[in-house]
Amino acid sequence: MLFLHKLINLMQMSFLNDLFIGLDAAKQEELQERLDIVEHKIKFMDKMPVACLDVNNNSNYYLSEEIAKAGGMVESDVLNAVFIIYYQSGKTLTDLMREVPSALNPEWQAVKNNRIILLSDDVNRVRIAENVVSLIEDMAEMLHPGSFIFGHEGDKWIRFGA
Repeated sequence: MLFLHKLINLMQMSFLNDLFIGLDAAKQEELQERLDIVEHKIKFMDKMPVACLDVNNNSNYYLSEEIAKAGGMVESDVLNAVFIIYYQSGKTLTDLMREVPSALNPEWQAVKNNRIILLSDDVNRVRIAENVVSLIEDMAEMLHPGSFIFGHEGDKWIRFGA
């Protein structure tokens, strides 16, 4: 089990390392410090089961690495998800606000507890190190409200009450 955990951490770091290539040392250090803050805080928190869905309620694994770095674990069964993040390429927050209500099932735990999050495509349109680090920070704030405040709620993502 420890080997598997280390392997997962190594894989998660490799996706970030690929994004850090070509950045100057100062920028790499700044981004790494931001990641270290999130990582240090979530060390002491439970991993949150998260389902990431598109507007048709299909599982979306595109953001799995970012969710994991932010203290979540991707949950393929929406019934077991504590949080549901609706994300679909090309969809704005306005699109999601219009389309998601009809996709929600009132029996889902996340719906009952008002833990639905809408994430705009704009945050991840260009997959560069700065955007990915910002997205990890935002996801940490989504999954651990009160422990993180980065100030992008309402701009890139919103909590959506059913």
